Amino acid sequence: MTQHQEGNNAGFQRGWDAAIQAVRDWHEAKAKQATVQSTRTRFPKNLEREAELHRRCAELIVTLSPDDV
Repeated sequence: MTQHQEGNNAGFQRGWDAAIQAVRDWHEAKAKQATVQSTRTRFPKNLEREAELHRRCAELIVTLSPDDV
């Protein structure tokens, strides 16, 4: 039984790491998208703020652990 739980924990950790990486990649892509859009608009400040928000989220997301949720 203990070995089965360890296997589940290892699988959970792999899934957790993959989910965190996917969220981080998404935020980085959104930051890049907002940055590009900000260069093409007359009013770039809001998009620059959005890009900064997504960059910050991408940095902070790796600090989450399963215990935080």
